[in-house]
Amino acid sequence: MNDRLAHYDFENANADVFCFNNGTEVKEYQVMIHVSTYRLPFAKQLEAVLNTYNQLLETKLKGAQTVFKRYFLSDAANQQDDVIISDVTDCAKSIIQQSPLDGTKVALWCYLMTGVQTSVTNSGLYAVRHGQYRHLWNGSAHNLAANSEYQTRLLFNEYSMQLLEEGCTLEANCLRTWIFVNDIDLNYGGVVRARNQFFFTQGLTVNTHFIASTGIGGRQADPNVLSQMDNYAVAGIQKEQVHYLYASSHLNRTSDYGVSFERGTYIDYGDRRHVLISGTASINNKGEIKYPKNIVKQTERMWENIEALLKEADCTYQDVCQMIVYLRDNADYLLVKEMFDMRFKGKPYVIVQAPVCRAGWLVEMECMAIKEINEPAFAPF
Repeated sequence: MNDRLAHYDFENANADVFCFNNGTEVKEYQVMIHVSTYRLPFAKQLEAVLNTYNQLLETKLKGAQTVFKRYFLSDAANQQDDVIISDVTDCAKSIIQQSPLDGTKVALWCYLMTGVQTSVTNSGLYAVRHGQYRHLWNGSAHNLAANSEYQTRLLFNEYSMQLLEEGCTLEANCLRTWIFVNDIDLNYGGVVRARNQFFFTQGLTVNTHFIASTGIGGRQADPNVLSQMDNYAVAGIQKEQVHYLYASSHLNRTSDYGVSFERGTYIDYGDRRHVLISGTASINNKGEIKYPKNIVKQTERMWENIEALLKEADCTYQDVCQMIVYLRDNADYLLVKEMFDMRFKGKPYVIVQAPVCRAGWLVEMECMAIKEINEPAFAPF
């Protein structure tokens, strides 16, 4: 519904906000903040983003707590330290070089909730508690092992140990990962090998399930970081609450071409359904790239694929609350932006430069959706 959406203009920045409010104490907000004056130096652009965020919390989103933030930067080597120093918000934070393609230097995605209790756990994960559930967030995990395969293997090993400390496992509780690969055309193969091997040891196979994920180009300030991971898990969830999305009329299983993630996952709580759609591109159910070198047709097929995944979760684009769009070629930005504005005007979304894992994919998109349900078999969110 359109009353879920709001747009706010502030000095040198603006925000698109999606609000889910089903009348319970836990409202959810998805916010995308964009700089509106591209001529400003980075320090002023960051100040505009932070001022917009703070003003939203003081007015329109009063009482909400931020549980996760992601900064999209144009030049992490020169900008990352400023973000770390300037943003002292107590939440899980992700900082990645994926340049906003509107000509600005920084954009910000925020996820907020009301009526929750938050804390940093002994494991280092950021916990968001309500009722029987603890939502566990982590951002910007990385290490300096010798190559992308070793770095990714160590990331998953360390994350699994963190989950165990919280009474969780990767197989039972992790719902979503993001893996950012520095020079993806060169280093993605190592990421895939490490994930495949580690998942197998954890009982994550084509016969059980994988985890919704986006594997995409992105880098940190330190060029030696070849693989960075963000992740999300829920403690207190039951197996019956989690469902996996396939849309087999449009998409094949990722294992068909040697990788291990789910196309999408939805989670039913007593009062709402969360849908997590993985990075999705222009592909058919044979694993083939559809419409090579045609950005318009690839964008349309990507939308169609995601629509099919949403339909399996009994959702539509009306239920989508945020979108992140990745482009390989920044020359495609104006055309893709025009297409998104025509179809999704007012939705919180950002378009960034980030090569997809296959060179032939010109565009990829991920999204989240939320829908009110009544499922008395499960505890409310």
